[in-house]
Amino acid sequence: MNEIPPRASSPRRIGPWGWFAIIVLSGFLAVAIAYAIYGWNRIGAVGIPPAGWLFLIAGIAVTILVGAGLMALLFYSSRRGHDI
Repeated sequence: MNEIPPRASSPRRIGPWGWFAIIVLSGFLAVAIAYAIYGWNRIGAVGIPPAGWLFLIAGIAVTILVGAGLMALLFYSSRRGHDI
């Protein structure tokens, strides 16, 4: 029968490669944000019609709901022991 392994009593610390990964990914994020700002400023003023705003808001809402639903399923399956 599958048993759940005991949890560690102390949290693990980030090693040097972990910090390296965080620094590299932060650099990628900074470059992506800088490029997004550059692109946004190059476009200039763009008018979005009301239907565009409606679909934009609906897309954001559906994306958040799908993400929340998947996270709920992840926690549910983890608590039930299906992920081991």
